[in-house]
Amino acid sequence: MRIEKNVCELFAGVGGFRLGLERSDWKIVFSNQWEPNKKDQHASICYVSHFGKKNHTNIDIAKVKYDIPQHDLLVGGFPCQDYSAAATNAKGIKGKKGVLWWEIYHIIDKIRPPYILLENVDRLLRSPSDQRGRDFGVMLGCLNNLSYDVEWRVVNASDYGFPQRRFRAFIFASLFKNPINKIYHDDFDGYEIIERKGFFARAFPVEKSEYNGLTLKGMDRGIKISDDLAGITKSFEYDFHNAGVMAKGDIFTKKVNPVLEEQSVLGDILENDVDEHYFIPEKEIKDWSYHKGSKDETRITKSGYEYKYKEGAITFPDRLDRPSRTLITSDGNKRPNRFTHIIKDPQNGRLRTITPIEAERLNGFPDGWTDTGMPIRWRYFCMGNALVVGLIDRMGKSLSELVDRKIKERQSSLKV
Repeated sequence: MRIEKNVCELFAGVGGFRLGLERSDWKIVFSNQWEPNKKDQHASICYVSHFGKKNHTNIDIAKVKYDIPQHDLLVGGFPCQDYSAAATNAKGIKGKKGVLWWEIYHIIDKIRPPYILLENVDRLLRSPSDQRGRDFGVMLGCLNNLSYDVEWRVVNASDYGFPQRRFRAFIFASLFKNPINKIYHDDFDGYEIIERKGFFARAFPVEKSEYNGLTLKGMDRGIKISDDLAGITKSFEYDFHNAGVMAKGDIFTKKVNPVLEEQSVLGDILENDVDEHYFIPEKEIKDWSYHKGSKDETRITKSGYEYKYKEGAITFPDRLDRPSRTLITSDGNKRPNRFTHIIKDPQNGRLRTITPIEAERLNGFPDGWTDTGMPIRWRYFCMGNALVVGLIDRMGKSLSELVDRKIKERQSSLKV
């Protein structure tokens, strides 16, 4: 079995998947980035400015999904708004962007790529709130029906040496017939896969659990996923942990703890001699302090309804000796608010927002990556949606090594 390492990149954004994968010799043969209801396609323009127009499309994926060429690895950070805790009334797989899962499904059904690597917010595993785990169960059911084994892992970038606390759910799937699937089918051991031998265990080591050969502390041998997608949608509910594996429909899931690596911190990525535009006027500091602070107060709606409002404080200013909070799409907003990163500039002690270049550095992009003509607020928006490139680099190398080794093993056995 020969793998060309050709990649189809969906929902490409400004190219985080591509940046990481090309470091381990994966080749993008098709990419798609389209922001619905936007006249100016800033992310796509940024992508093209770095990688060129060849094999890139800027159109609704539903209109080109059947024109996608054969490939070996399908990747995509499919839109997360309908799963995100930051969204209001998030509707999961039934939401406007959540339904894009079905476009991915149609592509997989047609192409049957050997490998799939997808990314979303960690809340995906718990969505929707009134039927916990249903959406992820639907995805697992789809992939099992198409003959894929699946692993998943929630990864916090700062646990593995990156300067941002960014939790993301990654999903890796492999066709039953692939050489690497021996670990899923021969003497299948969910413990070994999750903590030692699996795709994510190789890229992101975790602490080993107590195990006596029969039982594993904290392991759930959960369920066998149904092939009835309508039934899953109607009644499935399950508590997925932050790591797990599905092999021929059998699900194992477990909470894992990362083997922590030396941390980078917010202070490591700061620019010098920052432009005055990013500094907070002295007269606004009180308002910023209010928005960042704890609250226990009475509020009144426009209709006159009175209610109690409570929330905890956010560190103000953000600490420079720790990894940053998660970047969000509205970061950089200069109006006083709760979520924009505000730091004390080490050079002059004044308060300011982080700069677009600092936002890029937090995700591991080269300086000025988004400086392609888009407005400043869009530079933050693109980074709020982006991947941590270093995580993709590690996964690309892990898959390359796994694939190459298993193919060599298979070739050796055939010679014998």
